[in-house]
Amino acid sequence: MSETMTLEDLATLKDGEDTEVTSTETTPERVYEKKIDAQGRAYATGKRKDAVARVWVKPGPGKITVNGRDQLTYFARPVLRMILAQPLVAAEREGQFDIVCTVKGGGLSGQAGAMRHGISIAMTRFEPELRAVLKKGGFLTRDARTVERKKYGKAKARKSFQFSKR
Repeated sequence: MSETMTLEDLATLKDGEDTEVTSTETTPERVYEKKIDAQGRAYATGKRKDAVARVWVKPGPGKITVNGRDQLTYFARPVLRMILAQPLVAAEREGQFDIVCTVKGGGLSGQAGAMRHGISIAMTRFEPELRAVLKKGGFLTRDARTVERKKYGKAKARKSFQFSKR
């Protein structure tokens, strides 16, 4: 057994002098590899609310295709197109990647968020050094908020029917 120390012994020790407790073992840094298919594309799945986006990213002039249509016709509102461009702007890669996406479920806002999530993950699989920038911007984190389910005896998830004494 190790010998017991008194408070006076502990007071004389300086930080890091105790050899029994210190450890020289360090955790290795995680290395991220490039993941590309036979056609030179990186694939990822993005999710937001009830929408699921399957995204393929490859080098190109910057064309974004959603469910076989151009992004300008699929996402008519400029705010939704801005959401799609956020990871590209943060990584300073506008006009360098062609993006092909299929989206199912949810509404347009959820689909745009799912695409943003998928684009971010696919970009990190294509260029692993972009991970730090996209992680700092919060684009790699899946937003887990979804609609709360309706409960029985209630009008909606929490709203009750009008109360009357009579």
